[in-house]
Amino acid sequence: MSSIIGKNITLSVFGESHGEAIGALIDGLPAGIPVNKDNIYAQMERRAPGRDKSATPRKEKDMPKIISGVLDGFTTGMPLCAMIENGDTRSADYSYLKDTPRPSHADYPASVKYGEHFDIRGSGHFSGRLTAPIVFAGAICREILAKKGITVGGHILSIGNVEDTPFDKTDVNNDLIKELSLSSFGVIDSDKEAQMRDLIESARLDGDSIGGQIEIAVTGLPVGIGEPMARGVESVISSALFSVPAVKGVEFGAGFDIARMRGSEANDRYINANGKIATATNNNGGVLGGITTGMPLIVKVAVKPTPSISKEQKTLNVKTMTEDSLVIKGRHDPCIVPRAVSVVEGAVCLALCDLMKEGGLL
Repeated sequence: MSSIIGKNITLSVFGESHGEAIGALIDGLPAGIPVNKDNIYAQMERRAPGRDKSATPRKEKDMPKIISGVLDGFTTGMPLCAMIENGDTRSADYSYLKDTPRPSHADYPASVKYGEHFDIRGSGHFSGRLTAPIVFAGAICREILAKKGITVGGHILSIGNVEDTPFDKTDVNNDLIKELSLSSFGVIDSDKEAQMRDLIESARLDGDSIGGQIEIAVTGLPVGIGEPMARGVESVISSALFSVPAVKGVEFGAGFDIARMRGSEANDRYINANGKIATATNNNGGVLGGITTGMPLIVKVAVKPTPSISKEQKTLNVKTMTEDSLVIKGRHDPCIVPRAVSVVEGAVCLALCDLMKEGGLL
């Protein structure tokens, strides 16, 4: 199993959903980066379960305990290790799944790959709980980026068919993304929150779940970050984002919509913006040839509906090879999108720091 994200600044994620703890080992961090525990806790709380009706009722404090790599509030340059204890676990909820794998979960392929010792409790290492270390690492990397004048923030672009106002791709408001980066249910149009919550609650009451999209904006990036071809900005960020469970699609700028345009529509022409080189549009999302252009980096992520639903579903009993009925027990999110915003932001922060170190900018 490969649970290491990054090349120059690496995050190794360890633990299982129902084990004693989960955690992060971050290597390659520069020395002297401030480790602001309040800022870290603010990000951890955005992702933590049991804080909002739209989330699972499982309650975890999610307070990371840093055990190495920090001295007097600053990174030492040595590997930084943090552990997050698991407390509110109910492992018996999952014992019945060995013969009846859950649809759209990793139960079946993981059991084939890892055999009888695969930890199925809470989905083990495949659980969304393993995103907490990504948020922690992202919070550390966010401090690095802030020192360079780079700001990262995201919002819930959509839940089901309810869509929030997208970012202005050429003129992202820094105060707005800072505000969103501290929100537990971040939307640009406040009127959309109630509609989104209604959709989530409707799915919950129906024993179902619902998915959505997240949009991230990054401002203050210098021109030239990225190492084409294989280590271009889109490649590295996408790799980090697809490490997040439930992410099924990633787009930059206009994304798949650009395929319906003509070149004259899609091309981002260069302009003089008060003495600075910029583009009139940003259909390429701030990246050309795998390299940042200096325009805002815009990335969208598609998040699938939580596969664990309480509706009765059909599956295959892999022991008898006959169709079987399955009612999933346990505590699950009717929609993981709100909690996933901080995770996606964290993955982007981690990927950008990795690329900046590779380019000699850290």
